[in-house]
Amino acid sequence: MNQSTYGAESILVLEGLEAVRKRPGMYIGSTSLRGLNHLIYEILDNSVDEHLAGYCDKIWVCLEADGSCTVKDNGRGIPVDMHEKGIPAERLVLSTLHAGGKFDNQAYKTSGGLHGVGSSVVNALSSHMSINIYKDNKVHHDEYRKGIPVVELENGFLPIIGKTNETGTEINFLPDPDIFESTVFKAEWLKNRIHETAYLNPNLTIFYSDKRNGQSEEIIYAEPDGLIAYVKNLSNNKDILFDPVYFKGICENTEIEGCFTYINEFEENIHAFCNNIYTQEGGTHISGFKSKYAQLINSYARELNILKEKDSNFTGSDTRNGMIAVLSVKYPDPVFEGQTKTKLASAAVAKHVSKIASDELVRYFDRNVTVLNKIFECALKSAKIRKAEEKSKNLLLSKNTFSFEGNGKLRNCISKNPEECEIFIVEGDSAGGSASTGRDRNTQAILPIRGKILNVEKASIDKVLANAEIKTMIQSFGCGFSEGYGNDFDISKLRYHKIILMTDADVDGAHIDTLLLTFFYRFMPELIYSGYIYLAQPPLYKATYKKSITYLKDDNALQTYKAKHKEGSFELQRYKGLGEMDADQLWETTLNPENRSLKQVTIDDAKEVSELISLLMGTQVEPRRNFICENANYADIDQ
Repeated sequence: MNQSTYGAESILVLEGLEAVRKRPGMYIGSTSLRGLNHLIYEILDNSVDEHLAGYCDKIWVCLEADGSCTVKDNGRGIPVDMHEKGIPAERLVLSTLHAGGKFDNQAYKTSGGLHGVGSSVVNALSSHMSINIYKDNKVHHDEYRKGIPVVELENGFLPIIGKTNETGTEINFLPDPDIFESTVFKAEWLKNRIHETAYLNPNLTIFYSDKRNGQSEEIIYAEPDGLIAYVKNLSNNKDILFDPVYFKGICENTEIEGCFTYINEFEENIHAFCNNIYTQEGGTHISGFKSKYAQLINSYARELNILKEKDSNFTGSDTRNGMIAVLSVKYPDPVFEGQTKTKLASAAVAKHVSKIASDELVRYFDRNVTVLNKIFECALKSAKIRKAEEKSKNLLLSKNTFSFEGNGKLRNCISKNPEECEIFIVEGDSAGGSASTGRDRNTQAILPIRGKILNVEKASIDKVLANAEIKTMIQSFGCGFSEGYGNDFDISKLRYHKIILMTDADVDGAHIDTLLLTFFYRFMPELIYSGYIYLAQPPLYKATYKKSITYLKDDNALQTYKAKHKEGSFELQRYKGLGEMDADQLWETTLNPENRSLKQVTIDDAKEVSELISLLMGTQVEPRRNFICENANYADIDQ
């Protein structure tokens, strides 16, 4: 067909679940390991919704020896009666997008899955799915291959394969290897998700088993203490200032549950959920809680003469200095920003959370002044540090005392349009010089850094802002840094929409990347969430065959190259660092947008990332040592 022709024949209609198999990333985020595990979460969430509806108290999740996964619950079972569409309701749910019981508030008052795509998407992306529905003293059965039903109906209904006294749904599915990069589920991620679900649902028991690799791991997840146990777990190995404070209430049609404590550290760690969905970017439930909480603490501080008449109020960050909290709301018809459900947008929830937090916490604080005094101590410490921060920032980052253009570090680009501008943070002056010479001066800025920057996870704010490399980056980006560390972050002022970390392809380079990413996550997390942080992928080898040059990014690429070329017929050079490349080579392999390969830094699970950074970059040695020992077998050792 002529490329310029655009008519009716150009329109492709994807029937049934074809659209899911054609664009799986639209429905599960990616076809990586994250997307693979997400298949389990979709089925698990359906069972949890049955629990929220009051019909299920047990769920079984099993990673089978053949690589499949089975999820079973003792809920009501997917309906099997005839739908008005002329097919059994189960088959409609499993083979049709946007079909389910979550649209009707009569069936589910609250649920995590609201779009009716979960089960059908899992079905579409599985090479095989088998379903047993235990209902009306019968076992109803159905099977699919790549989303297509392969079981013949009997008089229009699902075949019955047995009798039972049980109720519920059992789904077994095998991910399609034609879709996913790997079909081996990540057990640790799954166990973390299951444990989190158990914390949020204290009357639910989840039985986990892993039958792979000739072993049989079995764990029972039951947390009758709910959020109290969750907060204790989050504050494990930390200096807790008082026992967790728990509150719960219902406002109109919203159920609100919260729990918090404080630790003797300068940090804030709040996990928020809506209908069991982790909202990593917060939303109205968080804003409602934070605003009311700050108001309450300031009110008590005035009443108890902690704040004098001449004193300004504590900021919101001051009042939450040291807080570790979990907030869970159950709301019938939530609205989220975007498809990923990472930020709650339902305006009414803020008002409801605010009212319950006010009523319950006033009742608690009136009876527990000693807890209030501990909170005041943390707030006063935060206010003192905050004022010192502001003084340090004004001193260290003022244009009068510090100029990034004049210090010889930043080689800025000509363009002032952030959308087309990119800045390369380069390891070493040598590589920085080559990059500066080889770059596109119109759109590419080069910022060399000397060695490893400060580990911000262990450092105080004054030491962070005194670090020359960090000062240069903050000033270069132009957007300030985040709440709790200056309160002036404004992403609209960011000068570059691509911030690219370009380090050597060795252990030291990986360490520098980790230190930089720790800085970004703790001080400018919005840059990561907005997709502005990238990792350059410079080649590790240069292979020359006759007069043909091929750059190979890693050992796997080298092995592929060797398989196509006779041993000894080519010359091989291994780059020890970026400094070994001249300007032309660096442009050709790493800087040129037409040839280069970049990895965008993304965050799938903010809670997991925060915990991992604390573990690997924090002050506690023993947990880090244990993590290294447990994961040593997964490491790629550079010989």
